[in-house]
Amino acid sequence: MQGFLYPRTPSGRAALVPPPPWHYSGDLLTVEYRTDPAKVAALLPAPLNPAPEDPGAVAVIWADWQSCSDSRAELLDPVRSQYKECFVVVRCEFGGRIYSRCVYIWVDKDFAIARGLHQGYPKKLGSIHQTRPHPHGPAPRIEAGARFGATLAAADRRLAEAVVELVEPAQRNGFVNGHPMAHHRWLPGIERGTPDALAQLIASGAASGEAGQPWRGTAELRLFEAPTEELADLTVEEPIGAYYCQVGATWDGGSVLAERV
Repeated sequence: MQGFLYPRTPSGRAALVPPPPWHYSGDLLTVEYRTDPAKVAALLPAPLNPAPEDPGAVAVIWADWQSCSDSRAELLDPVRSQYKECFVVVRCEFGGRIYSRCVYIWVDKDFAIARGLHQGYPKKLGSIHQTRPHPHGPAPRIEAGARFGATLAAADRRLAEAVVELVEPAQRNGFVNGHPMAHHRWLPGIERGTPDALAQLIASGAASGEAGQPWRGTAELRLFEAPTEELADLTVEEPIGAYYCQVGATWDGGSVLAERV
């Protein structure tokens, strides 16, 4: 049976995703803020520890992606390429090294969820929207004073909304999501009461990447309560900043940091 992930078939053509490498081009809106460090620590399972500096820093990132495999065929069949996501990143420490970690993430396509299963991203379905820049008409340009909106909803409830206003070019696209990712890959055992069948702490990051000129800005961010979500627990205690950047990256696997965690 052929196929990188489910469903595996004689030809493999029906698989949700082709094998890596996976290539991404996207527009990112990032809002960084500080919350109670104890709330971040509560989301870090062993053997991860809070980052020693600025342990309460959080980034909420909206991304409008086009993605593809090596064949690039998905780019000419855009329903297989285009998707949007909103993800929440904190920082942590393991083995004396600082990592970024995605603690919540919502996407709007099944193939993005499938990739998350492999990469350790805790992806759920959601409704994600963000303002797109354009050099003509009423859409914002990439310039000082440009304003961008972004929203996140899931299960018919709005979870987050933000308005970002660009101020000036920046040296970097924030700092919270600036490290290799440390994620857990978990699969519950099939027999009741048995340990997880898969329990790994893994590290991964871009095999290659490029980025346009980042812009720094200010942001208004609001988080909302929902019966099946916990994002609002990461309350906004102090704004840090906001950023806009266009990026390109290739993902081609990771490494195992610890087994049976």
